[in-house]
Amino acid sequence: MTATKSWLRERSELGICALLVVLGVLVLTDALRIPTDFAQRGPVGPKAVPILVGSLLLLVAALLARDVLRGGRGEAEAGEDVDLSAPADWRTVLLLCGAFLANAALIGVVGFPISGAILFWGAAYALGSRAYVRDPLIAAGLSILTFVIFNNLLGVPLPGGPLMEVF
Repeated sequence: MTATKSWLRERSELGICALLVVLGVLVLTDALRIPTDFAQRGPVGPKAVPILVGSLLLLVAALLARDVLRGGRGEAEAGEDVDLSAPADWRTVLLLCGAFLANAALIGVVGFPISGAILFWGAAYALGSRAYVRDPLIAAGLSILTFVIFNNLLGVPLPGGPLMEVF
């Protein structure tokens, strides 16, 4: 039992392989269920990209598993100035989650420009910015710019809320 745990602990990347296999099978299963109709234009149908992505997920899983079983190991964290012995900053994580959940709860009620501004300002606050005048103004500008780009230029409708008639 201890030998098996030790062997698995030394090859923990196999868990990532299993996750990639599950995702690949899920993508392929869903891709094969996509209906194709007679109005399809061109030789490439709606199944092509999902089948390619699912197949590539399975290929990467197989190649990673082969590398791990042959003794390959991921490189240890050395790129950033991070103290790995320091505890996680749960306050920041919870504030970011709160900003995201507030956005999700409010987007249908007040629209994207207002809920997006709350999200952007909340993220800036959670990450340490304390410019109480500048941050909300930048958040509002960024949110309105994002709304205009998606809604007007890209044709992706976002809920406008009470500001719908303004833009």
